[in-house]
Amino acid sequence: MAHDGTDPRPGYRPDGIDDAFAENRTTPDEPATTSTRPEGPGRAGGPQVVGSLGVVGTLRFVWRQLTSMRIALMLLMLLAVAAVPGSVLPQRASDPAGFARYVSEHADLSRWLDRFQLFDVYTSVWFSAIYILLFVSLVGCILPRTRAHLRGLRARPPRAPRRFTRLPATASATLEDVAPETTGDGAPAALAPDDDATHSHGAAAIDRARTYLVGRWRRLPRYRVDTATEPDGALTLSAERGYLRETGNLLFHLALVGLLVSVALGQLLHYRGQVLVVQGRGFANAEVHYDTFEHGAWFEPDTLDPFTLTLDDFESQFRSSDAQAQDFTAHVTLDDRGRTTQDTIKVNHPLDVGGAKIYLQGNGYAPEVTVKDSDGKVAFAGAVPFIPQDGVYTSQGTIKVPDVTSGDQIGLVGYLLPTAQQSGEGWVSVFPQPYNPVLVLSLWRGDLGLDDGVPQNVYELDTDDMTQVRDGDQPVSFLVSPGETVELPDGLGSFTFEGLERYVALDLRHDPALLYILVFAFLALGGLALSLFVPRRRVWVRVRGTAVEVGGLARSEDTGLTGEVAKVLAAVTGQPVTPYDDNDLGPESPRDAGTPRKADDDDR
Repeated sequence: MAHDGTDPRPGYRPDGIDDAFAENRTTPDEPATTSTRPEGPGRAGGPQVVGSLGVVGTLRFVWRQLTSMRIALMLLMLLAVAAVPGSVLPQRASDPAGFARYVSEHADLSRWLDRFQLFDVYTSVWFSAIYILLFVSLVGCILPRTRAHLRGLRARPPRAPRRFTRLPATASATLEDVAPETTGDGAPAALAPDDDATHSHGAAAIDRARTYLVGRWRRLPRYRVDTATEPDGALTLSAERGYLRETGNLLFHLALVGLLVSVALGQLLHYRGQVLVVQGRGFANAEVHYDTFEHGAWFEPDTLDPFTLTLDDFESQFRSSDAQAQDFTAHVTLDDRGRTTQDTIKVNHPLDVGGAKIYLQGNGYAPEVTVKDSDGKVAFAGAVPFIPQDGVYTSQGTIKVPDVTSGDQIGLVGYLLPTAQQSGEGWVSVFPQPYNPVLVLSLWRGDLGLDDGVPQNVYELDTDDMTQVRDGDQPVSFLVSPGETVELPDGLGSFTFEGLERYVALDLRHDPALLYILVFAFLALGGLALSLFVPRRRVWVRVRGTAVEVGGLARSEDTGLTGEVAKVLAAVTGQPVTPYDDNDLGPESPRDAGTPRKADDDDR
């Protein structure tokens, strides 16, 4: 091409270029011509003006951006980032005690965090907006791709290109090189020179190629195959495979949509309750009987199954050498609508009841105590759960005695040692089993604050309005074993350690979306595997006279394409064919073909 903007070839015009792009072009044999097109905005010589999109155009642009894969990936990452505050900050619904503690410790900061709904992340407006936008983006991306995929499945494979040498993988042979077939009497049937015989052998070669490419199961063919005859009489076969790759891609995206819908429905319909049950006692499946209970926005209390559960016994096994836990088993009695059954609950083996699962979440000891006030009347009696603090079940607990006849209210704080042993630093527990249980308690008197209307943690003592009882300068503490009674100082009454019971922490969960989440997760993995490992290939065969050409094209990098072309040629000719190697620089070698690319209309 000349540097002055002229083309040295007279009358040359590139194929496929509109005439408007060739105006005012001159050749050595032609005078320059002037366009008769009027000048104006957007024309040569006029000012270039960018037209306005308008309302419809703007909406179309926004929709195309929203349904692009780039935006979908950005929304997916944004959703993951938006979920981080829900893991870092205590959520109002799932951790009310932690939320109350955080608010009391960070009062000023909590007000600002609450304005941005950071204590209700998963039900916040901004999190829901990201979730819905991601859902819309995926659906908007899937629908047009599904329509295009269905059209592609119904379409015929593309016709054979004119020049196979431009394909990334080619192979060729001649039918004269093929071992001749035998006639009925065993004599070889050589290829006849006449056109009819040549055409019949060419048709037989195409049939062999079809048989190989289709495979043994015609209802599930390896390739979709189509045959045609070119104007010069050459027989061609077009084969295409790999639509399962796009099917897997669509399946992956549909599974993501299914996961989003399932998770959303699970959050709306789920409920979860946690309760501590002392041995010999039970609870009913009602909101008021749970220590904590959370549920989704669409939960209805009437959907709770009316059952009762009683803890009959609890067994624990620990290794004697290092006190490591070996097994926990809760023996329970279940009464579901008058039908009573004996069941067990173990770690990772929940009890199914009423569409929910009851998990064994924890266990510990609950000392049975009796406290009498200064008038000798029973102010408190019952089992008080103590929370284990270490592997040998050193447990901490609080006993609150508000109902005294006269005088100050009483609070006792201390530890339960299942197997107590005195050491140089005091009393410690050396084994989880209750071989020598001892309570070590300190005494407080004053106002427990239970009448202030402010929720309190049952396992902590609010000492703001209380005074620790002292003997001189030392706080009063006392040790008591099962069956013992001690007199409280300052005439506050008496304390009796009646016995030691076991308790279990049960966690009831109902999430109707769990099965669907599992199914869609497997579908997503399966679709991703298909989209990554199924090759997208096109193979063409042309038989012109006695010459056989085979070419292959892959939509992406495909190391097995050359071998597939060689196998097709071997199937056509009935002979094994050695694939081209890097040293073959002939006109039909893969290296001579240039960079692999999709065949365009000029190649066909």
